[in-house]
Order: sequence, then C-alpha cells, then structure tokens
Amino acid sequence: MRIAFAGTPEFARASLLALIEAGHDCVAVMTQPDRPSGRGRQLLESPVKREASRLGLLVMQPTSLKASHPESGPALDQLRQLAPDVMVVVAYGLIVPPKALEIPRYGCINIHASLLPRWRGAAPIQRAIAAGDRETGIALMQMEEGLDTGPVWAEYRCLIGPDDNFQSLHDRLADMGARGIVDLLKEFPLPGRRPWPQAEDGVIYAHKISKADLEVDWSKPALTVRDQIRAYDPAPGATARLGGESVKCFEPGLWSEALKNPIPGQIIKADQECLAVACGEGAITIGAAQRPGGRRLKMREFLNGWPVRVGQRFNLTE
Repeated sequence: MRIAFAGTPEFARASLLALIEAGHDCVAVMTQPDRPSGRGRQLLESPVKREASRLGLLVMQPTSLKASHPESGPALDQLRQLAPDVMVVVAYGLIVPPKALEIPRYGCINIHASLLPRWRGAAPIQRAIAAGDRETGIALMQMEEGLDTGPVWAEYRCLIGPDDNFQSLHDRLADMGARGIVDLLKEFPLPGRRPWPQAEDGVIYAHKISKADLEVDWSKPALTVRDQIRAYDPAPGATARLGGESVKCFEPGLWSEALKNPIPGQIIKADQECLAVACGEGAITIGAAQRPGGRRLKMREFLNGWPVRVGQRFNLTE
C-alpha cells in the first residue's frame, strides 16, 4: 500500500519503522521543521526525520498546512502527485486541514494514545497518569475535521501500573500503536468493515502541558501528588521550590507511615535512604531530583551535594 506518513516525535518513529518493515511503500514522510535546541541553539531534526533519512525516504517539512499559509499549496500539490492510498498520522503536531484529509484514497488514519473519547488532544499520556487513570490504550481513528472526533477502526487497551511514569507508558503505547497500524493495514479496507463512532459522553480534552501543570501542589493528597510527579517523569519534570531554587522531582512513591497533623510540603525525612515530603493527606517519597543547571541525581547523590534538613518546606511562593 502507498502510504504518506505524518509524525514528529519518538512516539511516531516506532510506527514509521513498523510500516516500512511490514513492506508498505512510504511515498513521503511529513514532519515538523527542524527546531533550535540547547545552549548553542543548533537546529535539531525530529526523530521521525532522522529515521526517514536513514531509510532514504522523501521528507517534507512544511511549517503549516493551513490554506492561508504560503507553504501549504506546494506541499499539498506534491502530496497529490504522490497519490498515497492512505496517510498515517502520529503525533504530527500540525493541524491537518480538510484539503489534506481528502488527498489519500482512503483518507487519513490517526494513531492516538488514549481510549477515545477520553483524552482527546495533545498530551493524552501525561493527562491519563496525572488523573490517576488505571487504564489507557491506543485508538486507530479515521480523521475528520474535528479534533480527535473521528470514528475508530480499532482500539488496544493497556493497564497503567502504580510504578509507570510517562516514559514507561509512552514506550508501551508506541509499540502498541505500531503493531496496531500494521495489523489494520494488512488488508485495508476490509469489505463490510466500518469504523465505529465515538461515544458522545466521556469526552475529556488533554490540553498541552503548561508551566502551572508542573508545579507540585503539596496540599493535595499524597496519591494525587505522586501521580502528578510521575506524569512528567523523566521530562519535563514536576517542580517545587526549596531554599529559593526550583527543584525537579522524580521517582515518587507513597510514604507508608502514618502522619499526625501533616504540614504540606514539609520534609519529614532526609537521609541516604530517601527524601519524604508531607502532603495534604499522607506523604510521598522522592527517589531522584535535579537542581537548576544540574543533572538528574539519585537522592543519595542529590543529598550529598545539597544538605537538606528535616523541617524544611517546599514552597512555590518562596
């Protein structure tokens, strides 16, 4: 099958590679333009572009596909000339307008990292973990003009364990999506098979992650704080201020001992074993942390370099 692929991050790279290994003819790979990164602000290629270049595939990098944008017309004309049977879209990061959706013979199929209609939008993995969801998955959706509103061809379910963080769940879902799209496109479309419409209830949007989302609210119950921290582990990292510095917190766990009159944000243990912090209800442990300009350190190393005492408080307004 002639496939056009649109994706940008590592999550999408797994699906591109799986489609190539399955023998599909990828006529073009669309990915976001190279972005400046790091202190030197050098242009950084997306994981999808690097993989496509390694495979010798045609790479297209328009900055927009909107009708009003000058790059849109040439990009869509080139796509029409390539005449793909289907476009597979995975975390592309740009809006795919109706004119683009109409180009492939069988339209566009999106690999979305949630069980739709829950967590439509940009950050479904982080939002599912932060909300304390116990299950998520992959939805293979026929794209339409609305944001993640199209009918679903297939879904694959995945439990979220208490030790999962963004990275571990991301990797499982990326693999699940890659295997799912290969299976769907083996004989596509199957006679008589149609995607089913999404439910009208249960719609929740996974909005982009903001700076406020990363600020730890110690007044919340320990379970909620733990879920917030692991949702952004390893990146971009949940933050809390301590001693005038913004500290990134990682590897959270639940503190097993009972607390009397906990003071939210107060450190109740700080030694070579762990750092424990009181919450609105209960407490959590932090297994690793990172100071500004430093690297992520296990708590033993972190405390060796920055003595932290019992009784200190994390305080976002400090």
